[in-house]
Amino acid sequence: MVEALKTRVEDGRRIELLGLPLDLVTLEESLERIALMMNQPGTHQVVTLNPEAIIRCQDHPDLPRAIREAELVVADGVGILWAVSQLTPYTVPERVAGADLVPALFQHFGSKLRVYFLGARPGIAEKAAERSRHKYGIQVVGVHDGYFQDEAAVVAGVRQAQPDLLLVGMGERQDTFIHRNKAALGAKVAIGVGGMLDVLSGEVKRVHPIAQKLKIEWLLRVALDRKRWNRAPRLWKFVQLVRSKRRQGH
Repeated sequence: MVEALKTRVEDGRRIELLGLPLDLVTLEESLERIALMMNQPGTHQVVTLNPEAIIRCQDHPDLPRAIREAELVVADGVGILWAVSQLTPYTVPERVAGADLVPALFQHFGSKLRVYFLGARPGIAEKAAERSRHKYGIQVVGVHDGYFQDEAAVVAGVRQAQPDLLLVGMGERQDTFIHRNKAALGAKVAIGVGGMLDVLSGEVKRVHPIAQKLKIEWLLRVALDRKRWNRAPRLWKFVQLVRSKRRQGH
């Protein structure tokens, strides 16, 4: 695993952005890598990196370690693409948003895929699981909401289910949760998916495809959802951070 990571760094497929790793992969290449992970021992973590996560790293020391030790880190958000263009000589071949990666995984593996849905409000994971099973034919091996006190019991439940794919929709806690419990989860691949369980459940609709194509989906979500307005200061802080690093010569 270490050798594989070293190879990615050396061939330019994994770069460093603001002290964090980023894999320069397309959606299709991400699917290929995850497929390989499914056939390897241990749990592999996939991080969908966005500007907010980079800012949170400044105040949460466990988060950068989780990201650095993830087996795959993809660019989730136009802000990451912009930062790469400003601070590195590289170009991200394609934005790989969690909202696109998860359905692509379901479609790619279909009935072969054993999935555990963890996170969101009570009842949401169940809806997400049932709708996904019906639409993609995946196998649902477990569900649990994100409002729990006994973390060890939840981890034990996931391990007992032995999923191929663990989706963790627990917001800011998701990546450190996966990293902290990596050795005990028993899942082949674990991905922090943010609010994707709400989308899969049908409770939240994705914005118009035109907005997705223009890569302003995140902007519309922030503008239209009052609960997301507290994200705006972090996004502005990210812009300032990138500009500052550029002035300093990275």
